[in-house]
Amino acid sequence: MFKAIMLRKAEDGSTVAGIEMVDAVDLPEGDVEVQVAYSTLNYKDGLAITGRGPVVRKWPMIPGIDLAGTVTKSTSADFPEGSEVIVNGHGMGEVHWGGLAQVARLPAAWLTSKPESLSLKDTASIGTAGYTAMLSVLALERHGIKVDDGPILVTGANGGVGSFAVAILARRGFEVHASTGRPAESQRLQLLGASKVIDRAELSEKGKPLQKEQWAGAVDCVGSHTLANICAQTRYGGVVTACGLAQGMDFPTSVAPFILRGITLVGIDSVYASQALRNEAWSCLARETDRALLDEIADTVGLDDCIDLAHKLMSGQVKGRIVVDLAI
Repeated sequence: MFKAIMLRKAEDGSTVAGIEMVDAVDLPEGDVEVQVAYSTLNYKDGLAITGRGPVVRKWPMIPGIDLAGTVTKSTSADFPEGSEVIVNGHGMGEVHWGGLAQVARLPAAWLTSKPESLSLKDTASIGTAGYTAMLSVLALERHGIKVDDGPILVTGANGGVGSFAVAILARRGFEVHASTGRPAESQRLQLLGASKVIDRAELSEKGKPLQKEQWAGAVDCVGSHTLANICAQTRYGGVVTACGLAQGMDFPTSVAPFILRGITLVGIDSVYASQALRNEAWSCLARETDRALLDEIADTVGLDDCIDLAHKLMSGQVKGRIVVDLAI
């Protein structure tokens, strides 16, 4: 038996979340079993636990889109017993039981070997948030954005992805402008590397299709009117990456920024990204992550704290990363 957060669907269609003891015989199919040391609480997990978004597609479900742990049973030659591994995405918490549990059983193809320079807790502190942020930064650079091209905007900068994006971009020498709805956290964002902090209200309302050019590129974690305004304010030939929907899934804009300024909008999918992209992102994270940064970005909690924290997360009361220690 092992401890987990279990989501069940009530008769009225609502989501019921609780801490349960689960029998290992009920684990889904997979050729690798992992003793989970750390998981995380992400925005998508918050949507699933609170029932505020249609994340869960199979019931009952254990949420948790991240896990870091040690292989205890395996039929895979690539990941023998004792291997330290990480898993991000791949439908965990949506169609396959996820990481907010002490044990997980998974297909070996979903696993990434833990970089030697990082501890299991480090990889959880980074998690899908840091990995997504790195995918976004790599996409900007792959599309030709250079340090000398001008400032890069990061929206939702106090969230997990946003915090890492600010820090990664600053570490690579970019001038970073951070957008947040919590101006009281400006000092924290400046410590992460932001040279300018702007109020999200400047971007969150309906705007003109073309506006004054400001940024060479952007990492958007918000969507909706914010993403539309970013595109309208991006400089000629600039690049915007879209990796979140905190404001909404809609994109109320026109083709004007694309055909008159030649900007590029790049979608970032961290859930089903290729293993090659995952390895590249984690290799960069292993080389570039500042341990002091992880202490600044991440707070550690126990499994019993997660349900209450999920509601706070959805109410915008949580900053940075939440790491879940499965031993607590």
